[in-house]
Amino acid sequence: MICAMSSGSALATRLMTTTTELPAMHISRSVSFLTSQQQQYSYYSFLHTCPRIATFTPTKQLKLLASTERISAMASSHVEKLSPSSVSAENPVECGSSVHDASSSSLETQASASPKKRPADENIRDEARRQGLGAPRCTFSAKYVPFSPFEDTEEEYSLDEIIYRSKTGALLDVQHDLEALKKYDATYWKNLFDSRVGKTSWPYGSGVWSKKEWVLPQIDNDDIVSLFEGNSNLFWAERFGKEMLQMNDLWVKQCGISHTGSFKDLGMTVLVSQVNRLRRMKKPLLGVGCASTGDTSAALSAYCAAAGIPAIVFLPANRISIAQLVQPIANGALVLSLDTDFDGCMRLIREVTAELPIYLANSLNSLRLEGQKTAAIEICQQFDWEVPDWVIVPGGNLGNIYAFFKGFHMCKELGLIDRIPRLVCAQAANANPLYLYYKAGWKNFKAIKASNTFASAIQIGDPVSIDRAVFALQNSDGIVEEATEEELMDACAQADLTGMFTCPHTGVALAALIKLRKNGVIRATDRAVVVSTAHGLKFTQSKIDYHSKAIADLPCKFANPPVQVANDFGAVMDVLRRELSLS
Repeated sequence: MICAMSSGSALATRLMTTTTELPAMHISRSVSFLTSQQQQYSYYSFLHTCPRIATFTPTKQLKLLASTERISAMASSHVEKLSPSSVSAENPVECGSSVHDASSSSLETQASASPKKRPADENIRDEARRQGLGAPRCTFSAKYVPFSPFEDTEEEYSLDEIIYRSKTGALLDVQHDLEALKKYDATYWKNLFDSRVGKTSWPYGSGVWSKKEWVLPQIDNDDIVSLFEGNSNLFWAERFGKEMLQMNDLWVKQCGISHTGSFKDLGMTVLVSQVNRLRRMKKPLLGVGCASTGDTSAALSAYCAAAGIPAIVFLPANRISIAQLVQPIANGALVLSLDTDFDGCMRLIREVTAELPIYLANSLNSLRLEGQKTAAIEICQQFDWEVPDWVIVPGGNLGNIYAFFKGFHMCKELGLIDRIPRLVCAQAANANPLYLYYKAGWKNFKAIKASNTFASAIQIGDPVSIDRAVFALQNSDGIVEEATEEELMDACAQADLTGMFTCPHTGVALAALIKLRKNGVIRATDRAVVVSTAHGLKFTQSKIDYHSKAIADLPCKFANPPVQVANDFGAVMDVLRRELSLS
């Protein structure tokens, strides 16, 4: 949200540096000719840094807008067309409710017909600066505070400090200055976020960094490490919903359609960007490290490779898929394969990062959650800012369920939505400490030794974010459900038979949905969103074993193995007649 001004605009510069911030108003009719998203974004960027423009007369607004590089020609051509009797700042219309007259349409066509091409020696960061989309004058802030929602505390830390826990050992949380954010109304934020979707403008085309002001407001755009993550598909699961559950409003948020094939990219872009900033500030950091069940290491290694930062990953030997193992290897990470489970890897990485200047990248680091919460904001955005009734999230280390709650809660606090959906955390029965805690009425939490599960990324018995998860569920009227190995693999197979290609963790969430629907907790008319956390292609061996009926003690009742047929026309026809029920 940047003031896109040419350097010679003395009036705009003076306004930017001398005016006090006032709440933004809706876009006025004086700029209703700005019909493209990029033009609307330029207006809102300008308005954010120079908020007093919203209080000016339409003519003065346009004269000031005419000084901006992105829309100067459009604005200048309309200055003379304004009629004070027909247009006023007191009679606003929302951004997007543009007046589509012949003159504005022709101007937009003319503008799109001759785009400015980026010079060969200019990168997209340079292009953003040239177009006035560089780093803004920062008006928002965020800080670390202890995660203690029911206790007052004056303990706080800068995000530039390398710290993971409070003085008492509690997890930290990133706290935003909501009062500053509330100076801009809900319509302003909706229009701004919508205007950035799918763009290549650095860095706002990312689904995470399109919400930069709500994520990591103080970072310089040049320090951001982004692979244009997010903006993932919200898939209408029509056949699965209708045929399996008698539901017509079932959706799957496909977070696995991301650069490394999992939702972990959303948080890792934020964490690695902050590490990039710290290294540029000459903080003594050798690299970034994590313990992982697969997907975290893939995301960390990819983002570190993009930034040229060393990555060190601790993996449990023989407990992750080959596809997950090969990703950090291919991206050049130092991979340590350890004869232990994830919880053992986690204990070791914490000991190592306490001794060496290696930044800890696991989800106890609250920066990760700032990126992951944008998936919740995206869901609201994709439903035109309407809230689903249910959101079902697979749970392992339990940071993600809190991240979704935080995203929805932030939208509600800033007026973009009117309620928080009910959250469901779905766990594999072989790794279900949260489920056992929930069934015991949230009394006497006990870590467990997680057993092997096809949902290997959530095979965690001692989750770091247990307190965060409980808080999220208690404040969203939430539920915890579990799925056996047979239930989760059957759910995967059923979903795949309707056009999906799900990972086992999504199978856990789908199995939980099936149970809650069968028990009448989720109604046929409810709108439900299942969060798919990873791509099915990373777990093909489990699908091969299922459809080959090679899994011990599982009937694999939806298996669809290939039919072996002789190389003979008659034999092929016999099979087709039998399988297709032909006479």
